[in-house]
Amino acid sequence: MSRPGFLLSAWPWRSAAYLLTGAVTGVAALVGIVTVATVCGALALVLVGLPLLLLVALSGIPVAEVERRRLRLVHRDPLSGRHQAPAAPGLRAWLATRLREQATWREFGYALLFAGLLWPVDALAITVALLFPLSMAATPLLMATAGDGHEAKVLKQWTVTTWPAAFGVAVLGLLLMVVCAYVLGVTAGARAELARLLIASREGELGAEVVELARSRIRLVEAFEAERRRIERDLHDGAQQRLVALTMALGLARLDAPPGPLADQLTRAHEEAGKALAELRELIHGIHPKVLTDYGLHAAVADAADRCVVPVDVDLELPGRPPRAVESAAYFVVCEALANVAKHSGADRAQVCGGHRDGRLFLEVRDDGRGDADASAGSGLTGLADRVSVLDGRLALTSPPGGPTLLRVEFPCELTSAADRSA
Repeated sequence: MSRPGFLLSAWPWRSAAYLLTGAVTGVAALVGIVTVATVCGALALVLVGLPLLLLVALSGIPVAEVERRRLRLVHRDPLSGRHQAPAAPGLRAWLATRLREQATWREFGYALLFAGLLWPVDALAITVALLFPLSMAATPLLMATAGDGHEAKVLKQWTVTTWPAAFGVAVLGLLLMVVCAYVLGVTAGARAELARLLIASREGELGAEVVELARSRIRLVEAFEAERRRIERDLHDGAQQRLVALTMALGLARLDAPPGPLADQLTRAHEEAGKALAELRELIHGIHPKVLTDYGLHAAVADAADRCVVPVDVDLELPGRPPRAVESAAYFVVCEALANVAKHSGADRAQVCGGHRDGRLFLEVRDDGRGDADASAGSGLTGLADRVSVLDGRLALTSPPGGPTLLRVEFPCELTSAADRSA
């Protein structure tokens, strides 16, 4: 309505059509509801009308459907009904579903409001904002036809007896039509928004709940990553240092012990302590590698490629660092993919490539193995896919029989510099 071309557009006439059809539909709804309720009340004496009262409760469904179609006159976005599907076929299941859902009762409430209050408002708006100005603009025509050129009634209240007065009233009617076009637009817009509020499905509330659920999942992922880093730090600075000290003490004791059974036991203890230290280091690296925290995704992927039993070529172009959660998820996707390459693919060589483009971080892991990989067959990629989806990412696996296998993961994110990351 704020655009200059509103008066010359079809929107004023569409608003008038919406209000006019609202008045007609409201009268029909009032007559239908009153008639059904009266008939059911009369038949209630013989217990036949009691089941028919369901028709009154269900009368909101057709009224709301007609209203949804009428809303297309004044609203660009169509409004669709959201009724639950019956659990079983048949009229009884349909009735049970309709009577239990909230949408049916919201539409019934709107039907009562429409039949009792809203349609008189539509009729009043059409009469005052359209019919009155049109009647005034037609004063010269009425004077020339019904008044035989001598007089004409203006709104059934005032009599015009001269042609200058008749044309003056007509000009005033045209000016009022300009003003009333905006009145029609405001009234129709308010009526349409009220109807959408009452009969629209609660998708907005559901959307807000989905957004909050997504945010809570992201918060859980961030808390989980923080806890992983804390465990890795405690193991690295605590238990690992104690094992190192124990290994050194056993090594010194082994050197000082004379040959014999005691020296043999110290040797075995020293070897077991070394194995325990190596396993602890592998555990720490699996929880959250320190190289990922200190040097970023490129260095961590290169380290994982060096530890893979299959030769791996790394080609990453990352001018900055992604967010911590994205960085961690991307690293563990690569690690899981390389582990699958080593265990199941029979590949001679693999490649990890990726970069950042158009606001998305993408990584690809491919190998020349036998292919025919299945992400749902216990490969560990299903859990990673869920983790990627929490961050609004996508994970795709292509592995035809005979190979090659391609795993691609994408995350929407922006890269930051090392200084920004530290801050």
